Amino acid sequence: MLCLSGIIVLAAVLIFKLQIIALFKLSPENVKMAAWLLPYIGILSIYIFIANVFNATLSGLGRMDWANYIQTAGKVIAIVVAAVLFYLGRGIESMIISSAIAYLFIQVVSIICVRKMIPIRILHISNLNVQFGQRLLSFGGTVFSGSLISMLLSPFNKLMLSRYAGVSTVPIYEIAYTGSMQIRALFEVSLRALMPEISRIGIDVTMQTKNRISRIYSYSMKLILLLGIPVLAALAIFAPILLKVWLRDRFVETLPSAFRIMLAGAFLSLLCVPAYYTLMGLGRVHLCFLSQVIQGIVNAATVGVIIILTGWLSTSTITLSVVFAMGAASSYLLWQNQNVMRRFHVDVK
Repeated sequence: MLCLSGIIVLAAVLIFKLQIIALFKLSPENVKMAAWLLPYIGILSIYIFIANVFNATLSGLGRMDWANYIQTAGKVIAIVVAAVLFYLGRGIESMIISSAIAYLFIQVVSIICVRKMIPIRILHISNLNVQFGQRLLSFGGTVFSGSLISMLLSPFNKLMLSRYAGVSTVPIYEIAYTGSMQIRALFEVSLRALMPEISRIGIDVTMQTKNRISRIYSYSMKLILLLGIPVLAALAIFAPILLKVWLRDRFVETLPSAFRIMLAGAFLSLLCVPAYYTLMGLGRVHLCFLSQVIQGIVNAATVGVIIILTGWLSTSTITLSVVFAMGAASSYLLWQNQNVMRRFHVDVK
């Protein structure tokens, strides 16, 4: 299913390649580079989805620890390969090559680990099953749709920045957004085990189950507050120094403020992670999807209002829009989690 949908998306990208690039109002030199890179990035994006299927299968089999170790090793490989290629004088293609090698590693190692646990025949005709495909689409389709909305937010923001603030502001936003989300991911990885555990114990609706889920949720929130606040606060305080050491002569004065704003957004987003995985584990996947829809709508609406009122954008306004949207989505998930747990209590009675 991923291969089929991926081929359709890739075909659309290739057909409308020049129209997509034209939206960003790039210089002729950058247009030429984007036109050259876009097909390769499209193919790599589809392959990343497929490689992650095997890693996700490993998580679903109860070895989320192995899956996380493999993902971490893949990221290290990507950084090392990219650094070596850049040192050897390769250009922007170093990023594509390093990502391809990293995800090839993730796929191969994940397949080996999965086949050690269960006999699995990859790409076998007997694997095609209409009923199981419907089950996948009903649950996974909702998750995928929500992920797709989240994925499109960053390109939308970059597009708006490129058109109304200039392409030079896009790297500032990219560093601030990606950096803060990577820090958020460090905490999120430790909370991903919530979903399979809650899904397992939530099969039978009992008071003991409800109390167990509440304890898991409470512990997760304490972990975020006790560890997340000090780490994010320290990064916000020392952001100018850390960014200067990292970027050296490419450091831009507006970057620390954008990064600090996005750290606030990362914290707001992190607060709803326990609620997100709790709702997902209890089968309330539509609520998780709605939270991502809310984030997308609020983000786009806020950016649109700023453009209408002022006629311009900056990295500060776009990052504030993202933080506002993350806060709205987090508030919705926390509220819905509270409602679900309250109804859970009533059902037990």
